[in-house]
Amino acid sequence: MITKRFTSLPDDARRIRTEVFVEEQGFKVEFDETDNTAVHLVMYDGDTAAAVCRYFFDKDHGCFMIGRVAVSKQYRGKHLGSEIMKEAEKFIVADGGTTLAVSAQCRVREFYEKLGYTACSEEYLDEYCPHILMSKNVQ
Repeated sequence: MITKRFTSLPDDARRIRTEVFVEEQGFKVEFDETDNTAVHLVMYDGDTAAAVCRYFFDKDHGCFMIGRVAVSKQYRGKHLGSEIMKEAEKFIVADGGTTLAVSAQCRVREFYEKLGYTACSEEYLDEYCPHILMSKNVQ
């Protein structure tokens, strides 16, 4: 697997996010203004896009946010979600980041806990789906 970094939303990331968040999970507002300024990572198996995420510096939280973590259905169960998170963390540390955060769907809270993230907010709804803010220090 190889991970590529993009400064604009690539078609491969758009396709996987549409597949996972819109078609499978029913989100309506998947793409937003943050996509125009975020760094997008796509993990490839040869020429096939397998997993994606984005990250950006969030001034309101004072840290880098990682989000839109998605793995194409045919690649699930291969730990690519963890791998692309680790890749994002490496890029963020190289960019000078020391604190990371994710707006995690509550149903996958344990996934992020295994990666060292801890809850730092009450639950809240995003498009009727329960989420929780989680953070991690990487200093």
